[in-house]
Amino acid sequence: MATAERTPTNLRTLLILEVLGKSDQAMTATQINEQLGLPKQTVHRLCVTLEENGFLTRSGNSKRYQVARRLRDLGSGLLHNSRDHVARHQILTEVARKVGETVNYAVPGNSGMNYLDRVETDWPFRIQLPIGSSVPFHCTASGKAFLASLTLKKRETLVSSLNLKAMTPHTLDNPKKLLDQLKQIKKQGYSLDQEEFLEGMVAIAVPVLDTEGRFFAALAYHGPAQRMSLKEAVEHKDLLHDAAARLSSILFQQS
Repeated sequence: MATAERTPTNLRTLLILEVLGKSDQAMTATQINEQLGLPKQTVHRLCVTLEENGFLTRSGNSKRYQVARRLRDLGSGLLHNSRDHVARHQILTEVARKVGETVNYAVPGNSGMNYLDRVETDWPFRIQLPIGSSVPFHCTASGKAFLASLTLKKRETLVSSLNLKAMTPHTLDNPKKLLDQLKQIKKQGYSLDQEEFLEGMVAIAVPVLDTEGRFFAALAYHGPAQRMSLKEAVEHKDLLHDAAARLSSILFQQS
């Protein structure tokens, strides 16, 4: 536990963000301070400032703080611009070479999965989803991998808040059916997109986990249904799991 005497003033904000970043649930300023031992007024003031500037957020009238978009963007940016980005891209390149299709690396955002990295297939017939694209949670392999990683209560809450727009005739736009599928995804360890986002496109995704076993990103590959069957995609699940484990090791290795 930190103490007011030992903690430099300019580090207190970072320590608050560190506590929240390691937590799997929203926390009050008092709960945050239980791990820091700083003056209560200081922690409350800093939390308010972080909220006002878009680094933290609260739901409605709740007193519990959680990570907001600006802090998530900061974390993603730090990882993207680090030397680990090169190693990550090399792993994606290796997977793309072995499966012969486009490989994606995506992280959850406010309204869907955001593509941070990708390696394109050499095939002239391919589906373009460039870096920076955002795709829905409920009808993509990466999005469903993220949803399935949540606790049952959080999963139900998030699904109930989503706009389950039917992107194709195959999209699961019924909350109960989607939740049933997410339960199966959590059990099997991978998720599929069976032409649910775009007609004629299929995909498979696996989670990339942090050191606490929490979802950090999704590693996926997709291709046209005319060239890539779901059976073939599932046959490559071990390849994806191995690559995801290597990504976790690179991203979260101890210094």
